[in-house]
Amino acid sequence: MKASAGHSDYRRPPERKSMHARIVHDLGMRIVSGDLKPAEKLPNEASLCASYDVSRPVLREATRVLVAKGLVVSKQRAGAIVRQRSDWHLLDPDVLYWLIQTQPPREFVNTLLTVRRIFEPAAAALAAKIASDESLRAIAEAYAGMEAATTSEELLEPDLAFHRRIAEATGNDLLAYIGNMLSLALRESIKLSSQHPNTHALSLPRHKAILTALLNRDPLSARQATLVQLEETGEDLSVILDSELGSA
Repeated sequence: MKASAGHSDYRRPPERKSMHARIVHDLGMRIVSGDLKPAEKLPNEASLCASYDVSRPVLREATRVLVAKGLVVSKQRAGAIVRQRSDWHLLDPDVLYWLIQTQPPREFVNTLLTVRRIFEPAAAALAAKIASDESLRAIAEAYAGMEAATTSEELLEPDLAFHRRIAEATGNDLLAYIGNMLSLALRESIKLSSQHPNTHALSLPRHKAILTALLNRDPLSARQATLVQLEETGEDLSVILDSELGSA
């Protein structure tokens, strides 16, 4: 499953366009996977430069990227040290992508669904209360795109847009940002759920219930419809994951 532009299939490393990108990806994956643990030092510069056959400036630039993502802290004479997981910038697209790659599928699904259950019902309720007519039309247009889709691939983008536009309709820039940052993880979740044989037939009425509540400007119904959609999506994903385990 393609995670985003510039990333290759789910659980496979992205195409590496430069040694700088390769170093960032490799060290980032090692940190997020737990191969390099919190409070542990990265391998020293000399060994990393030798391993990747790069100069110290190239390596240091890669380290600065990891610092910016909250994965390491660079200390004079001590080198780069892995930070605690709570300090990582988990909504950074690269960090989130590495997390998706390294977590077992069921753990990833449960983590994402927990976040969605906290975030999406509240966002939908707020959108139902304060969204502009223009914002509601944008959500309705995304749903129309879902209706018009004839394949799971065609369904993906309007489905993502539907959820992203609800967050945008809250009128809160931070909520909109969170909704946008969750799109990468949500993309993988939708692609996984699309393996269900009835994904289109199941998805449409769930989203239509949310849309109807929004158009009726009914916050309680919007919250409840979103909770139901997430609960039933979780059940669909469990069926798929159980099937994959059974066939392994």
